[in-house]
Amino acid sequence: MTTEQPPATQPETGSAEEDRLPTVAEQMADQLGGWRGLFESSVPVVVFVIANIVGELRPAVIASVTVAVLIGALRLAQRRPVRHAVNGLFGIAIGAAIAWRTGEARDFYLPGIIYGIGYGVVLLISAAIRQPLVGWLWSVLVAKGSAEWRDDPKLVRTFTGLTVLWGVVWLAKVGVQAGLYIAEQDTALGVARLVLGYPPYVLLLLITVWTVRRVTRQSHPGAQPTPLPGG
Repeated sequence: MTTEQPPATQPETGSAEEDRLPTVAEQMADQLGGWRGLFESSVPVVVFVIANIVGELRPAVIASVTVAVLIGALRLAQRRPVRHAVNGLFGIAIGAAIAWRTGEARDFYLPGIIYGIGYGVVLLISAAIRQPLVGWLWSVLVAKGSAEWRDDPKLVRTFTGLTVLWGVVWLAKVGVQAGLYIAEQDTALGVARLVLGYPPYVLLLLITVWTVRRVTRQSHPGAQPTPLPGG
């Protein structure tokens, strides 16, 4: 007489998969839209800078807006996420409308300068009142709405320091652009917009993700988050 063996119990991996932290690369790709997102968001500005150098303002405005619309339409046709394309088109359209109305090429970059100043000030204020904006953005974009970091003094200090870093860098890079705007250096302003756009943002994002994951791992030594690349 043979005894039936109970079926082997499968390990419950569902919850572990759901709780797995995205890798640094995954988080970076999500926030930036990948290399394609970086490229597509820069193209309309590049088109405006070049067209404004070789031609006149209004054709440059039309060209940049047209390229931004085409990029969004292409993403729709390919059924790809359009969040980054829509954000880029919105920013380009506002700058283009102001430049078209005033006839000044430098006004194409004015909305970005104003937005940058406001963003930098809000970051520093949030850190000063112990409600660091970077921490709350982390809750929304990475932690699925969880605000458990508020109960960890070490994470609160970490997010406060990171928020100050973001605010200082943001105001510094916008300050450079504002100086070029006041000096009416249209071409240099366009170049600065590109150089001081995504590169500092990518670096800050990488520092933030790496730092928070490192502090989290130290605060919860029993947890086994996804290892960092090269770690």
